[in-house]
Amino acid sequence: MNKFLSKHILGDKVIWGVVVFLSIISMLAVYSSIGDLAFRYADGNTTVYLRKHITFILIGFVFMYLIHKVPYSIFFSLSQIIIVLAILLLIFTMLLGVTRNDATRWLVIPGLDFSFQTSDIAKFGLIVYIARILSLNQGNQEKLDASFKQIMIATGIVCALILPSNFSTAFLLFVASLVLMFIGRISLKKIASGVGILIAGLAIAVVLLSFIPDIARVETWKNRVSGFVQGDENALSQPNMAKTAIATSGLFGKGPGNSEVKYMLPQANSDFIFAIIIEEWGSIIAILIIAAYLVLLYRVGLIIKRTSRTFAAFLAVGITVLLVFQAFMNMIVAVGIGPVTGQPLPLISMGGTSLLITFASLGVVLSISRSLDADTPIEPETEEVTVIK
Repeated sequence: MNKFLSKHILGDKVIWGVVVFLSIISMLAVYSSIGDLAFRYADGNTTVYLRKHITFILIGFVFMYLIHKVPYSIFFSLSQIIIVLAILLLIFTMLLGVTRNDATRWLVIPGLDFSFQTSDIAKFGLIVYIARILSLNQGNQEKLDASFKQIMIATGIVCALILPSNFSTAFLLFVASLVLMFIGRISLKKIASGVGILIAGLAIAVVLLSFIPDIARVETWKNRVSGFVQGDENALSQPNMAKTAIATSGLFGKGPGNSEVKYMLPQANSDFIFAIIIEEWGSIIAILIIAAYLVLLYRVGLIIKRTSRTFAAFLAVGITVLLVFQAFMNMIVAVGIGPVTGQPLPLISMGGTSLLITFASLGVVLSISRSLDADTPIEPETEEVTVIK
């Protein structure tokens, strides 16, 4: 068994372990939290949604395995195609997308009962594109600062297309892009101007989008922020029910399946799954989940320290920072520290596209890790090679 794993499961074994751990937590937590969904749409048959979720997890592992076997350098070559494809998909979504819960985020594949969120593909595409631009201009500060405009144009287009239906994803992606530029040695003056652009852009967007409520969710944004700042007196509001679940959990929780709010919490299997996990399993498991994401970040840091290739370093850090930022954004919402965002908990929340893209992205990180252990380096030949320390 060990020989099989060492031969076929390559790359950082700790990252593999983190993904397996979070996937097991995901299956248990989703099964426990889909009761309301099952009663509304499947006559109470929870196994329908559990089988679907497990299928997505298994497909995700297949994606991760196959991609970790592919040289990561292929994404360097395909980055421009990926970003253009992502932008086109976002445009199609705005024009022809499916609306659910007042948000137009999904495209449906004709002839198949399958829809996917194009923003998940766009997030990956933008990170790959930024990594390529930064890697090509390392070693020349003048060219590097000049590339800021190119990066900001791509980031602005992607975030502007995501913003009307998904404010939190657009904001998260913009912040991750700024972090990646900082790590890539873009001058602080340029990054500060990027922050100014973000603030001004958001203000303008809110004003303009308020005139087109059919495609934007400005009122939803306002209500969520005001509800968080002023406090929502409705005990049945999602944030209050999540806080109730956590406050009554204790150190070891109420036991698997014994959540008292999961049938009243509309997004118990997605946005607020962390609260359900704490309610049923207690603070101990919450600490382990937080630790798992931090271990993932730490292991990627070790990979970056070992590599001498800038594209590999930027790609790994961009993917991981975005994933970990999203995880902590979900968790601070669940515990009542921030306003509702609608961000799923990576590798744990029930989902389709988001789950598959996360697995695929981690496959890229594992491909980078695998290249460090290979006899023959698996590196793109056209990038500028500069050690990042």
